[in-house]
Amino acid sequence: MEEYVELKRLVDEIADDVYKAAGGNKAAGTRVRKVMQDVKNAAQEVRRRILEQRSTEDVPSQPPA
Repeated sequence: MEEYVELKRLVDEIADDVYKAAGGNKAAGTRVRKVMQDVKNAAQEVRRRILEQRSTEDVPSQPPA
């Protein structure tokens, strides 16, 4: 699932800045906050996609006429 791969990429991308922000680097904190908004949006997309897949699986097939 491409959406999940993108979510993982975003989290991996920001890992170093998280530690820098925890150490007091304000610019790194700004970058972390920006990417965390992207993470939030990507997580929502993963949720939407999972629900979409589930709803298509739950649809009963039409019996032959």
